[in-house]
Amino acid sequence: MSKKPFDLNVMANQQKVIKTSKAVGLVAAESAQAIAQINQKAAQELAALFQKKVTELLKTQDPKAAFDHVHAEVLQDAAKEVSQYQAQLMDVLSSGNKELNQIAESMIEESKVDLIHFVNEATNNAPPGSEAYVSVFKTSFNTALQNFELVRAAMADSFNSFEKSVENVSNLGSSQAKKPVKAATKKGA
Repeated sequence: MSKKPFDLNVMANQQKVIKTSKAVGLVAAESAQAIAQINQKAAQELAALFQKKVTELLKTQDPKAAFDHVHAEVLQDAAKEVSQYQAQLMDVLSSGNKELNQIAESMIEESKVDLIHFVNEATNNAPPGSEAYVSVFKTSFNTALQNFELVRAAMADSFNSFEKSVENVSNLGSSQAKKPVKAATKKGA
């Protein structure tokens, strides 16, 4: 009967945790960097657009024409810019979400394999006459495996809910941007 000390596995498990933490941190850092780049680009484009529109407005002599121009064209352009900005952000968030989902799936699978290995080692080295205890242990093990599947399903639901929320916000923003802005008209005078 060969017994392996559990301390040998502690180092391997710690390395797995460190590797996973680094992967999650990398996804977060990449997402933050992508969002910062999107923000910088949006700010530059907004400043250029604002300058262009102000120049156009300064050339307009008629106040009503200026109001109609701002109301119809400038606001629609701004809505389109916001919609594009939002779509870019949603893409980054969705991509990061998918990567985190893959990392979580990998962690669950590795934990499941480790647990199976642990149970096999424990039951193979059980002393004679402990069959009843082994049976209870295996029943508990099967329950733990079912719990792994429940965690996996809950995690998948969580990631899918997030994806749907992102899509809903994106769809709402794009539908608002597509609505034409009507110029106000003066009635009766």
